Amino acid sequence: MTPPIAVTLHLDQRKLPAEVFQRFAARAGVFRDRKAREAQAWESFGKPGRDPNHLGDVLAGIAQRGGWTVNLELAQLRNNWDQVVGEAISMHSTVVGFSEGVLTIRAQSTIWATQLTYLIPQLSQTIAHRLSDLQIREIRVSGPGSQHFNRGR
Repeated sequence: MTPPIAVTLHLDQRKLPAEVFQRFAARAGVFRDRKAREAQAWESFGKPGRDPNHLGDVLAGIAQRGGWTVNLELAQLRNNWDQVVGEAISMHSTVVGFSEGVLTIRAQSTIWATQLTYLIPQLSQTIAHRLSDLQIREIRVSGPGSQHFNRGR
């Protein structure tokens, strides 16, 4: 006949039940706490301070923690470009990018680039007023890209 496992593993037989059931006892405490929280939630249901957050507030918090606010405000600037510079200028210019505090705007022609260059102080104020998280230290306006007339291969 084989000896009991407690003797083979050199375990104290008096402490063995406590070691085995310690995990179950800890889990029972978790269930007890969960039931208490559930009962407390039912008691405070509908009282002030228990209203859920709005979806916009939750998404704003996620964007803030994820560091997405600059990209979201840049997208908002691109979408509302006509409200910032006016209908006529927005048809001939676009926001190209934003890097390290420098906002780059590309105009359709050099005439529109010159017009935008004169509007830089007003643009800075308008953008700072509408989009406070977008920290712009410089606005660069560029004209159309140079054309390449390659002949042959």
